[in-house]
Amino acid sequence: MAGLLCWNCGRPTGIEGKVMRADACPECLADMRCCRGCRHFDPTARWQCRETIDTPIPIKEKSNFCDYFQTRLAVHSHEKNPSAADSKDHRRKKFDDLFKD
Repeated sequence: MAGLLCWNCGRPTGIEGKVMRADACPECLADMRCCRGCRHFDPTARWQCRETIDTPIPIKEKSNFCDYFQTRLAVHSHEKNPSAADSKDHRRKKFDDLFKD
């Protein structure tokens, strides 16, 4: 399924193309056009943004009018059961596979 994944819950939002200020996740109702949903968001950067913004945006989870906003890229899973990718056993197997020859 193509489209934007929610930055908060990770579920598909059904949003394709440009993200508008009023767009929200249908599952958790998180605002999509916010700092946390932006590709420039970086908790270690000045004011948590990799762009050179003039003033900090205090609430990173709420919609804003930032001119630098760009949708964060996300990896889409093609698994039929999305909860299987989140299971403890699945994560353990993927971790163990990193160390196989």
